Amino acid sequence: MTLSLKRFSFQAMSAYCEIQTYDESRINAKKITQELAIEITRIEQKYSSGRKDNFLFEVNQSAGNRLGIKLDSETRALFDFAQQSYEQSDGVFDITATKLSNIWKSQGESEPSQKELDALLPNVGFDKLQRRKSRLYLPTGMEIDFGPIIKEYATDHIAKLAKTLGTDHGLVNLGGDFGVIGPQPDNQPWVIGVANPTDKDALLAKIEVLEGGIASCGDFSKYLSIEGKDYNTLVNAKSGWPCIGLRAATVASHLCTHSGSLARTALSLGEEEGLQRLREEGVKFASIGHNGKIQGADLQII
Repeated sequence: MTLSLKRFSFQAMSAYCEIQTYDESRINAKKITQELAIEITRIEQKYSSGRKDNFLFEVNQSAGNRLGIKLDSETRALFDFAQQSYEQSDGVFDITATKLSNIWKSQGESEPSQKELDALLPNVGFDKLQRRKSRLYLPTGMEIDFGPIIKEYATDHIAKLAKTLGTDHGLVNLGGDFGVIGPQPDNQPWVIGVANPTDKDALLAKIEVLEGGIASCGDFSKYLSIEGKDYNTLVNAKSGWPCIGLRAATVASHLCTHSGSLARTALSLGEEEGLQRLREEGVKFASIGHNGKIQGADLQII
């Protein structure tokens, strides 16, 4: 028997997901994929925001409790990833900015007032968290949302788990976050497309990857324009306002979590500064500015 590509799609984390693997047996490939899907569901149920029956809810309920809450090793790792993104973006991306992000999402076509934003800012700040060994002490009024990093974490985790289950060639796609289990047979790369915002059936660019992960930040199809200024969809946790920088960026690096952190950092800076940061990192990337211009490194622009 020879290896052939098997594809399994499903819904998870409020998004379309797909796992592609090369296997001699579809039955074996399906069995492995089912194990991976079960693990994805576990992570989703544990950390999804908006639920009142999971561990993230317990974390947020502990705000103001002087005894804090004990974190398991997985959750501590998530906070470490969050801290990495927080520090790389100089505090712009912050998992404690939940209420700030929500107020922008709920406003529709209008923007919140500065008074509304100022009222929320005192409850924002990763540096206000206290972590002592395995315990977290969340300040009163603060709320955590792992947001995009939970998909990125799950992507890396599932790609690693698939390898331990015997998959040598495969690709994980969790709602547009990608993790390479292993290259295609004969060491051929996987080709990841960057969607065209003006044509759902077309691509803007293609990025080839043999290993690691790919993540995006921003929206290639839209941006905010307020009083003549263009903003992207990343909310600046320090000012309360969306960032003025690249409209969106897709980055390929050694891990999906690292790719996501770099993409967010790029959007937190001005357009030229964001592009410069990605070039300095030496990663493959595709980006779009507010003028619609596509730029990147080691990609095929279509």
